Amino acid sequence: MTDFTGKAVFVTGGSKGIGAAACEQFAKAGAAVAVASRTEGDGRALADRIADAGGTAAWVRCDVADEASVAAAISAAVDRFGRLDTLVNNAGIYVQGTAADIDRDAWDSLLAVNLTGAYLATRAALPHLAKTQGSIVNVASEAGLMGIAGQVAYNVSKGGMIALTRSCAVDFAPHRVRVNCVCPGTTLTPLVEASLAGAADGAARQRALEAARPLHRLGTPQESAAAILFLASERSAFTTGAILSVDGGATAW
Repeated sequence: MTDFTGKAVFVTGGSKGIGAAACEQFAKAGAAVAVASRTEGDGRALADRIADAGGTAAWVRCDVADEASVAAAISAAVDRFGRLDTLVNNAGIYVQGTAADIDRDAWDSLLAVNLTGAYLATRAALPHLAKTQGSIVNVASEAGLMGIAGQVAYNVSKGGMIALTRSCAVDFAPHRVRVNCVCPGTTLTPLVEASLAGAADGAARQRALEAARPLHRLGTPQESAAAILFLASERSAFTTGAILSVDGGATAW
């Protein structure tokens, strides 16, 4: 039921972190994977590693904030693999600041990547997904489910991703396209590791993040990727509009 043999998957932000882990797991499950990222280095290297391990993958250039780039990337993936069965909207950036002090340009840039990018990819992918009765998995965050201090734009973008998921689940059900969402808690991705490295006391900051969840640890990219695969698979065939928290219990408190 988690066999993706003969299916094709497109993962935005696919070169690092949760996106890279998802690409690897989809490939191991038999899917042809489009590793979509804005820059080539890590994305092409990941696609090459998957191919060297016997999987099928290709890197495609995709700037999710650019409508033409998104459309071209989706088309390139469909041309390469002949179909599209799953879109994973994972690309994201992070900026700190409250509504009182965040720079307008930073606000606009973050929303363009984290939320508008998912809308653009969804719109470009839908005709292809309708043909295969495929699915979309959006990657939001625990930050979309609760107010985390000092990161208003990120919180808003992830709350919007949850609303996008529910809206598209209703709108696309007649096409038999399922739309679901994973909400990772703080996960040891390159983005988080860089944030910890930049903190005055990174070790203390990590301990505080760990203490903020009942399981008292941070997540791994592989754990969120496993949730993505579940929601994309036939094991969740009657699931659409679902919001699955993978946060060590943080939002249960």
